[in-house]
Amino acid sequence: MSTGVNASGQSTNRPPSMSDVATLAGVSHQTVSRVLNDHPNVRPGTKERVLAAIEELGYRRNRAARALVTSQSSTIGILTVGNANFGPASTVLAVESAARAQGYFVSVSSLEAFDAVAARTALGHLVDQGIDGIVVVAPLVEVARVVEEAGLQVPAVIVAANPDAAATDTLRYVCTDQRRAARDATEHLLGLGHRRIAHVSGEMAWIDALERNAAWRAAMEERGLEATEYAAGGWAAANGYRMGRRIADEIVAGDGPTAIFAANDYIAIGLLRAFWERDLRVPEDVSVVGVDDLQDSAYFIPGLTTIRQPFTAMGQAAMRALLGIAAGQPRSEGRFDAVLEPELIVRDSTAPPPAG
Repeated sequence: MSTGVNASGQSTNRPPSMSDVATLAGVSHQTVSRVLNDHPNVRPGTKERVLAAIEELGYRRNRAARALVTSQSSTIGILTVGNANFGPASTVLAVESAARAQGYFVSVSSLEAFDAVAARTALGHLVDQGIDGIVVVAPLVEVARVVEEAGLQVPAVIVAANPDAAATDTLRYVCTDQRRAARDATEHLLGLGHRRIAHVSGEMAWIDALERNAAWRAAMEERGLEATEYAAGGWAAANGYRMGRRIADEIVAGDGPTAIFAANDYIAIGLLRAFWERDLRVPEDVSVVGVDDLQDSAYFIPGLTTIRQPFTAMGQAAMRALLGIAAGQPRSEGRFDAVLEPELIVRDSTAPPPAG
């Protein structure tokens, strides 16, 4: 049986890989991919070296690139968070739908904790299944770092607005512009005349929470306004409810905000409940804006003004990026392969601030 080679050129007991071909031929992994895909932008001499290395090693291409490019049935792995958080869950469904439309199966591995150890374990679980590509729908700082450092031999796409994104030939990023989402929400409230606009932030280990927080804060500071943050410590309605009781006390005492930008719609739900219990009217006494546009957000009392995220388009963008890697297509010049725009949805939970 043919064997691979390590970085020193010594034989190993495993089947030869694309990286082994690249090492023997003295070219990059991407160049080998281009030769295998019959890409026109490869010099004849380079192509001959790669083909000779393939023949010498007995390399058989039976993994990601072949399955993806030839549209054969294959399995795409999805690494995601182990809860029902609406944003990641919606993105996972969108990726699964986009993959299925291309004829691929999907295997999901969920993080049991939001740390590097859990990320490595879940990532290894997928790789051990022989998947042909990975889409990471776990927008956490630690997860992005682990995936970037893993040196995966299969195409990988991270769905996250990571400001430190380090895309490579085999790893790419797609995202919704989370800073735009937060700025649109804040600008909407500013346009209504609010000046005391607080932010109830989500789980700060998440890239989305960090990005939304930074954009809200910047919008406030640009106008010389105080940026008051309430850390909910999580994404659930219960987190919003607990913080909402504190904010309600401040509003009743005359010291609270006139408007709140909540990090997601679940937090906003908790706020609405807490304000209702204290007989505070939304939006007459305080306005509330969320993020995500849950399916039922229009039916809250009042209907929630929110930022809609393009989950379906995001799933499609992730699959396009994954296919692009396998086809040897050059990545975009920026940090992200695709940046999708959110949409402000104005409903009944926002109005001008109370008089006086």
